[in-house]
Amino acid sequence: MSVDTEVPARTGNRVAAILVSLALAGNNAASYVLSLAAARILAPGAFGELSSLLAVLVIGVVPAMGLQTVVALRVARSPARHTGSLFALGLMTSGIVATAALTLSPLLVLLLHLGSLTPALLVTAALGPLTLLGLFHGLLQGSHRFAVLSGLIALEGAGKVGGSVVGLVVSGSPTGALAGAALGSLVVVVAGWQICGRPRPRWADRHGGEVLHTAQAMLALVLLVNLDLVLARHTLPAGAAGEYALGAIVTKIAYWLPQAVGVLVLPRFAVSDRRRRVLPVALAVCAGLDAVVLLVSLVLGPSLLTLIGGSRYAGSTLPVWPFALAGSLLALVQILLYARLADGDRRVTVLMWSAVGVETVLITTWLHGSATQVVTAAACCAGALAAAGAVLELRSRRPAPAPNPT
Repeated sequence: MSVDTEVPARTGNRVAAILVSLALAGNNAASYVLSLAAARILAPGAFGELSSLLAVLVIGVVPAMGLQTVVALRVARSPARHTGSLFALGLMTSGIVATAALTLSPLLVLLLHLGSLTPALLVTAALGPLTLLGLFHGLLQGSHRFAVLSGLIALEGAGKVGGSVVGLVVSGSPTGALAGAALGSLVVVVAGWQICGRPRPRWADRHGGEVLHTAQAMLALVLLVNLDLVLARHTLPAGAAGEYALGAIVTKIAYWLPQAVGVLVLPRFAVSDRRRRVLPVALAVCAGLDAVVLLVSLVLGPSLLTLIGGSRYAGSTLPVWPFALAGSLLALVQILLYARLADGDRRVTVLMWSAVGVETVLITTWLHGSATQVVTAAACCAGALAAAGAVLELRSRRPAPAPNPT
C-alpha cells in the first residue's frame, strides 16, 4: 500500500502541506512581528531582556513538544486509543511543568539580571496552558487531522503572540508583553480542549516515562536553538546582546521555515518502512528551503539587521549568514531527531545533550569575546550534531548480521 493511501482521506497530503505551512508561517510571522515591534518600542537592553525571556518560555514548553510527539506517535500506531488516558497524561505533565517553573523563578531573575520577580512569574503563568496545548496538537497530528491542526496553530499565533503584541503596545514593557502571552495562551488551550471533543481525564493508563524520555531529547534541541541567545545575554554587554538578539531572529527564520515538514512526516515515522522512504525526502526539502534563507543572508549581509531592527542598527557589522547556517543545520537535526525517537533509539538523547554541553563550555569559557564568536560556536555545534545524527540513522539501516551456523 502506498503512503498516500495509508493517510486518512479527510486531508490530502498536498492540501495538508499547504495548510500546515500557511498556519506555521502565520504563527511564525506573528512572532517576527512581535520581535520587530519590540526592537522598535524597547531600548536595546529591554529588548534583550524580553528576547531572553521569550527564549526561556520556548525552552519551558519543551515538555509540550515531548508530549505532542509521544501522543502523535501513539495515535498514529493505534488510532482507537482512548483520549482520556492521554488527556490525563497532559494534565499531569502541565502541572509538573508549572510547579517546576514556579520553583525556579528566583533563579531566572538572577540568571537574566531581571529587575523584579514579576516577569519570571508571568513566564510560569504561560507555561501551564502551553504545555497542555501540546496534547491537543498531538491528538490532531497523530490522526492526520491536519486541517484542524492548522486552524489550532493559527489560533495559537493569534492568542499567544497576539496577546504579547497587545501587551507590549499598551504597556511599552517586557512585563506587559509577557502578561499578554499568558492570557492569550489560556484562551487558546480552552479552544483546543473544545476542538478535540472536550476529553475527560482517565488516570488508569499513564505514559509519563515515555514523555520524559522524549522531552529530554526535545529539550536538548530547543536549548540548542535558544541557548546561544541566552548565553549571549549572560556574557555579552547589553548593547551587543541586543544586536545578537536581532541576528537570532534570522536563526529562528531558518529553523522554523521547514517546520511543516516535521509536522507532516512525524506520524509516518511511526512505521519503520515508511520512515526509511520518507526521511531522505524530508531532509532534502528542509535543505532546499533553508538554502533560500542562507542566500538572502549572504547577499544582504549586516544590512538585514537594519531591515529587522530599524535605523539604530544601521552601523552594525555583525555577519548574518552564520545565524542562517546555524538555524538551517538545526532544522535538519530536528528531522533526524524525530526519526530516531520514532525508532526508539536512546542514543540520540545522549548525543543531543552532549552537543548542549559542548556549546555551553565553548561559549562560557572561550568564544564569548564578540557576537560573531558566539554564533560561530553555535553553528559549529549544530553542524557536528547533524553529521552525528546522520551517522546514527545510516547505521540503523544496516541489516543485522546473519547468525553463525551451529
